[in-house]
Amino acid sequence: MKIMMSESNQTWYETLLTRTQLTNEKVNQAVKDILDNVKKDKDAAVKRYTYAFDGALLPSLRVTEEEINEAYLNVDAQLIRNLKYAKSNIEDYHQKQSSQDFVIERKGVRLGQRTRAIETVGIYVPGGTAAYPSTVLMNAIPAKMAGVKRIIMVSPPSRDGKINPNILVAAHLVGIDAIYKVGGAQAIGALAYGTEEIPKVNKIVGPGNIYVAVAKKMVMGDVGIDMIAGPSEVLIIADETANSREVASDLMAQAEHDVLAASILITTSSDLAQRVQDDINTLSMKLRRRDIIQKAMDQYGAIVIVKSLDEAIAIANQIAPEHLEIMTKNPEEVFDKIEHAGSVFLGRFTPEPVGDYVAGPNHTLPTSGTATFASPLSVYDFVKRTSYISYTKEALYEASSYVIGLADAEGLDAHACAIKVRFDEDKR
Repeated sequence: MKIMMSESNQTWYETLLTRTQLTNEKVNQAVKDILDNVKKDKDAAVKRYTYAFDGALLPSLRVTEEEINEAYLNVDAQLIRNLKYAKSNIEDYHQKQSSQDFVIERKGVRLGQRTRAIETVGIYVPGGTAAYPSTVLMNAIPAKMAGVKRIIMVSPPSRDGKINPNILVAAHLVGIDAIYKVGGAQAIGALAYGTEEIPKVNKIVGPGNIYVAVAKKMVMGDVGIDMIAGPSEVLIIADETANSREVASDLMAQAEHDVLAASILITTSSDLAQRVQDDINTLSMKLRRRDIIQKAMDQYGAIVIVKSLDEAIAIANQIAPEHLEIMTKNPEEVFDKIEHAGSVFLGRFTPEPVGDYVAGPNHTLPTSGTATFASPLSVYDFVKRTSYISYTKEALYEASSYVIGLADAEGLDAHACAIKVRFDEDKR
């Protein structure tokens, strides 16, 4: 993991951005072919790709009740308790995200907004080495809180034709309506277009690899999507009061996700910078995913030394990180100056993993600098809003000259006519 002064951060920052570009022509063409085939051949294509990519030959794609019961027999009771604890906290947080209707009334006019839940949502949950039951909770619970009528889940099977039991148990705990054994771009195509077994959904949410991300981008417009997630990232702002082993541990916690994950420390202390680098080298040797951590740190890890916390804040706002930890003497003061971040973790006793699992706020967050305009997944992502308007005859007459004048200015005389005709009748 390299240590650098802030003056040299621009080249590194540009390198950080390039890791997320979904412009690989071979991937794009492969995904397009998959989507076209799923749209044309439906289940036959899905099963063909599932055998080709996952090695599973499936007579049926849907997970049965017996398979869910079997999953419970293979999941540790403590994990079930952990999932229930997390579920309770996530529900409590998302329940506060109200999507309120409102009405405005003035003389002869009634305006308002009516909110309704999306009818059918598809959740993509990665499998294999990236089988995270927490992803099920974070995507399904806000959908449930919003009142989504039907939630479909897809996840790739292993070679034996089964989905990871931890994922199945999490899906059952949150009340997923139907689960299908399919992953990759073919799963996104099945959700977007529908097959004989898998129903078409209105919106697709959930993370995945580059093929899943590209597929979501390509079907956007046919269905809604949550976001196009890039590799994960954490940025830590720390001063001389921070504990180097804690900072090092938090950086490694992010790096173990993926070789493309970015772990960044911005600090005012050169002494802390050196100690963190030393601690990473020592502590990583004891970790199971040390090879992934090392590769991620070498490619996209950085320790940036700055002259002041204001400079650190400016860099953080430029990067707009997915996760931002503030490990300074007065974290609240720093937080007040943060404009762009997916989720912020305040103080030494709020490491990012607590947000990944049990705190309550959603861990599906904007990546790759999109926190400048995007927000964490929430109840709001699972509702749609309809505006409505009601005018009395008198109110329309009062507004008529303004509408007609604007219509004339835009050369839309049929618009003007639609107003005039309602009062021409009075002259007959």
